[in-house]
Amino acid sequence: MIDVLLYRVGRRRPWFYRVEITMNLFSEASVIVEWGVKGGKPCSRISCHTDLRAASHAADAYRIRAVKRGYVRA
Repeated sequence: MIDVLLYRVGRRRPWFYRVEITMNLFSEASVIVEWGVKGGKPCSRISCHTDLRAASHAADAYRIRAVKRGYVRA
């Protein structure tokens, strides 16, 4: 399990963005992305990939997009 947690402050409440790579039951790599207001109910998206390399590229693309939107590491 590989996990990256990013935060964005400057609003009334801080926002979070989490990207995680996990292996699922079908020997595929899944990328789980969660975002939302800290302390609230998060939104999530799951994408399945055939191998760890493809999942790593997808997770890195999500992380780069979040950093461009103002999220930083905790």
